[in-house]
Amino acid sequence: MAGQFGGPNVRPADLEKTLQGLRALRDRLGGARKSWFYIVLIAVALWLLTGIYIVNPGELAVVRRFGAMVGTTQEGIHFRVPWPVDSVDKARVAQIRSMELGFRSAESGSSSFIRPVPVESLMITGDENLVNIQVVVQYRISDLPDYLFQVWDPTDSPEGRTLRDAAETALRGVVGSMTIDDILTVGRARVQEETKVHLQQLMDNYRTGLQITEVKLQAVEPPEPVQASFKDVVSAKEDRARIINEAKSYAEDLLPKARGQAQQMLREAEGYKESRIRESQGDTTRFLSMLREYQVAKSVTRQRLYLETMAEVLAKVDKVIVSREVADKALPLLPFKTLDAKSGNPQNGGRQ
Repeated sequence: MAGQFGGPNVRPADLEKTLQGLRALRDRLGGARKSWFYIVLIAVALWLLTGIYIVNPGELAVVRRFGAMVGTTQEGIHFRVPWPVDSVDKARVAQIRSMELGFRSAESGSSSFIRPVPVESLMITGDENLVNIQVVVQYRISDLPDYLFQVWDPTDSPEGRTLRDAAETALRGVVGSMTIDDILTVGRARVQEETKVHLQQLMDNYRTGLQITEVKLQAVEPPEPVQASFKDVVSAKEDRARIINEAKSYAEDLLPKARGQAQQMLREAEGYKESRIRESQGDTTRFLSMLREYQVAKSVTRQRLYLETMAEVLAKVDKVIVSREVADKALPLLPFKTLDAKSGNPQNGGRQ
C-alpha cells in the first residue's frame, strides 16, 4: 500500500491533508468567481443609474444617440442609455437673455461703467448724417434643436457672432431709411419696432431657434464733435413744438368761450328784438285804442291826456301852489336852491 501512494514516506494522514487543501482551494476559487460576478453586477447597476437625468423647470433637453438627435424631453425625471450611447444637452428656454450692441457694460471693483464700441454704434442715416446708436437686444430660445444643430453658436459669444451681426444688419437697414431728425425725436419707437421685425426675420431664415422679445434703444445721439449743434437744433424744434401746442391749447380754450359768448349775444339780441316787437305792438294797440276814444269824445279825451301829461311832468319838479289873489300880492320867487356845480343851471325850483 505504501508503494502505491508514492513510497514508503507517504502516509494516509498526509494524503488526507492534501485533499483537504485542494478542496479549500476549490472553495476559494468558487467564492472569488462569485465576488467578481457581484462586482460586475454592481458596476452595471451604477452605469445604468448614470442614465437618469433631471430637466429643471424652464429647461428643455435634447437626447442624442451616437451624436444624432433622437428626441426632446420636458421638465421632470427621465432616463436615457448611459454614455457613450446617449448624451443629453439641456438649455433654459424660458430665460430672457440680452445682447449689447454699440457698447459693453463692464465692472471695475465696486463700480460699473460703459465702454462704447464705435465700430458698431456709428451708422449713416437716410439723409447722409452720422448717428451714434446703442441698443440692447433681448431674446430667448424658442426651438432648441435648431439652436443646437442648425447654426454654429448663434448667440453672442466669441465663437459665434450670428445674433450680433444680424442685429447690426437689421439696425443699419432701419436707420438708413430714416432721417436723423426723426431718429433723434419722434422716430425712436419706429426704430425699435422695425429693427425687431427685421431681426426676427433674419433669425427665422437662418433657423437659429431664437425669438427676439425686445429691442431697446439705450442712446441715440449725433457724433461727439457735433453734439452741441444738434442739441441746439433739437431744443429749437422742441420749443417750436411746445409753442405750437400751447397755441393750440389756447385756441381750444378760447374758441369755445367765444362761441358761447356769440351764442349768448345772439340769444340776447333775439330776446331784445322780441321784447321791442311786443312793446311796439302794445304801443300800437294802445294808440289805436286812444284814437278810437278820441274820435268818440274829442274834448274829454284831449283834456284827460293833458292832465295825465302834466301829472307826469309836474311829479318830477319842486312846486309851490298859491291862489291867484296871493300870487298877485307876492314877490316873484327866485330859484335859490342848489345849483349844478358843473353846468351852473338850477337843478330844481321855480314858481308854479
